[in-house]
Amino acid sequence: MDFNKFLAENSSHPTKIIAPQIHFDAYVSVDLSATHLLLNEVNVESSTSLALYINHYLIFHSKQVAYGGYLEQRSLYNRSHHFHQNKEFQRNIHLGIDLWCVANKPVLAAFDGTIHSFKNNSNFGDYGPTIILEHCIDGVEFFTLYGHLSQNSIENLKVGAEVKAGKIIGYLGAAEVNGDYPPHLHFQIIKDLQGNFGDYPGVCNVNEIDFYKENCPDPNLILKLEE
Repeated sequence: MDFNKFLAENSSHPTKIIAPQIHFDAYVSVDLSATHLLLNEVNVESSTSLALYINHYLIFHSKQVAYGGYLEQRSLYNRSHHFHQNKEFQRNIHLGIDLWCVANKPVLAAFDGTIHSFKNNSNFGDYGPTIILEHCIDGVEFFTLYGHLSQNSIENLKVGAEVKAGKIIGYLGAAEVNGDYPPHLHFQIIKDLQGNFGDYPGVCNVNEIDFYKENCPDPNLILKLEE
């Protein structure tokens, strides 16, 4: 089965996973890659500097949500030992899509499913509070991950509880709780969770890209922010 085709065909319309009151017309793509020239003057290793850049970017474009980052090679992970525990195994390729917005905006389930797991991944530069949903559609099982949430998003949750597509499952966390990033949602689709619970790599090494590109397809297949 072609999983990418399955995702695209089962999402005939753009899937909204954040801030339902914000129209897609208020979205703008943003490039945070290591080679993006405009970032040369920004200290991307500082959450404060990066937040100023993103906020100014949104204001300049008169938008409310900045998105992008799938398979983007980024230098902003250089600040965190979490991504550099092995100097020969540097992780800097982003495996999901980020949606940058103000804190406390609601996060929505992409599909009907159940709560597979949740966890506060509290390493510096990590996801912070994270929810993973499990889905089974037409006999196809897969997962979606929602990272950088608020602390109260993972309180009073129950593994196995049902969720409905488009319903609120959490809220965006501030830098103090979300791994020290400007507020945003890291959204990732995962075919095989490989036994993980409440966590899954959202950044990989260049040598792993073939595997992760297959196991974590482009979320834009369902978000349809770029045709």
